[in-house]
Amino acid sequence: MSLLFTPAKIGNLEIPNRILRSATAELMANDLDGKPTEQLKSLWVALAKGGTGLIITGHMYVHSSGKCHPEMAGIYSDELIPSLKKCVDAVHDAGGKIAVQINHGGMQCDPKAVHGTIAPSALDEDFLDQPAREMTTAEIEMLIDAYGQAARRVKEAGFDAVQIHAAHGYLVNQFISPYTNKRTDKWGGDLQGRTRFFREVTRSVREQVGAAYPVFVKFGMEDGLEGGLTAEEGAEVISMMAEMGLDGLEISGGIEANNVRKGIRNPSKEAYFRPLVQLARSKTDLPLIMVGGMRSKGVMEEVLISGDADFIALCRPLIKEPNFPNLMKAGEQETSGCISSSNCWTEVLGEGISCKCPPLKV
Repeated sequence: MSLLFTPAKIGNLEIPNRILRSATAELMANDLDGKPTEQLKSLWVALAKGGTGLIITGHMYVHSSGKCHPEMAGIYSDELIPSLKKCVDAVHDAGGKIAVQINHGGMQCDPKAVHGTIAPSALDEDFLDQPAREMTTAEIEMLIDAYGQAARRVKEAGFDAVQIHAAHGYLVNQFISPYTNKRTDKWGGDLQGRTRFFREVTRSVREQVGAAYPVFVKFGMEDGLEGGLTAEEGAEVISMMAEMGLDGLEISGGIEANNVRKGIRNPSKEAYFRPLVQLARSKTDLPLIMVGGMRSKGVMEEVLISGDADFIALCRPLIKEPNFPNLMKAGEQETSGCISSSNCWTEVLGEGISCKCPPLKV
């Protein structure tokens, strides 16, 4: 049997195969309160039935100040637990496993979702939709608790694991990055100071869910901006993660939407974060999840066989074909039909993510 379809663990969570659905903003929640819609539940069920080993939901906001965009799902209130539990039960009934990615947008909140944003330091960059003001110490401490409470809700709703979003220029990433964190107090400065928020968030999460519940992270290992976090510094952060109590990590990178590459049409362009994952492997024995342009079964298998990563995470291929894992397992398809044009998103409320690319001409 292909290694791609053998079980493996993140913490004590056994996953039936090595294919994860990387967190992808679905744009399928009620815009007023962040409750999941039937459309969102159906999407998660389709992924479960399609053979994804572990579904990681699109990011959910831990506090109203961190809602990144309209129709983002929320995990900020206990009132959301019953509706989320119905979704979890449906996924479990379909034979799937599902984790929640918890997040706060910080400086990267759409004005349509949040009027006035916060960040470790005051920022007014060209790539931001609105200027961000510097957070107070009280706000920092409040949000550390908000992450922990969000993780508690994830567990109480019955999800199988929680993933902390620490990538792509969102709040945890903003604290770690020297580009966005210019603070001179204990929350900034050297790498120890800049990782304090991340370490405290992880501590808060672990306190709320207990030692046995699976907690992992999506980590932006480098910013890709001059003056930002380098891969070498990112690797040093990774060396701290086992001691922090994390059970695994998904490696990504990039601020200012430079984390997604278009035009993945052949195997040579796949696995574009592999050099980062290989560097991460030298720093930790935790399970590693590789994301980044994975499209073909052969590349996925080779990555796993090499030992560079323990899991493969897919995003856009599963938007186009939620049953892609089953098609690969059955030998019916070796490569995703996704042409990596990033035409998945919509500006129309109520539509949600879907593949909008025209069929390939044969």
